[in-house]
Amino acid sequence: MSKYVKDLVTKDLARRLDGVADCVVANVIGLDSLATYQLRKRLREKNIHCLVVKRTLARRATAGTSLAPAFEDLEGSAAVLWGSEDFISLAKEITELDSGTEFKEFATVGGVMDGERLSAERVKEISKWPSRAEQLSLLVGQILGPGASLAGQLVGPGGTLASQIEKKSEGEGAE
Repeated sequence: MSKYVKDLVTKDLARRLDGVADCVVANVIGLDSLATYQLRKRLREKNIHCLVVKRTLARRATAGTSLAPAFEDLEGSAAVLWGSEDFISLAKEITELDSGTEFKEFATVGGVMDGERLSAERVKEISKWPSRAEQLSLLVGQILGPGASLAGQLVGPGGTLASQIEKKSEGEGAE
């Protein structure tokens, strides 16, 4: 490949990865065309982007960005995966694909989160964390819990007093 073509491909890769801060790198070498189609379809359904890149071109395209550490010790071609709702959801989906039997050749190589290089084992650890939606539901529960207790404590005595007054008034009307 000539230097001019390499520069064009590098610029295109840099444009495609512009704005991407976190990614997972996986090995997809060995998948046949049907498996590749099914993998890409499944990833699209989860709003995950997949781009197979040559390591040297990826290094050149991501130099100086937060994605650069992902390609330091990479050899050969690899798939760069990004997107989903958040990085933890991405890690969960990739770990599920890696541990499943549907795509045997698919293997997680590593990734980048907040500019820090991740190993394949670290991506698996991160996949066990609660996702953004789970974290928000826990937070809302923690916020609403004390409020519900306070509301119950404020309404409880008033309700008790109201029922006692009602019983007393019913008792006087019967006499």
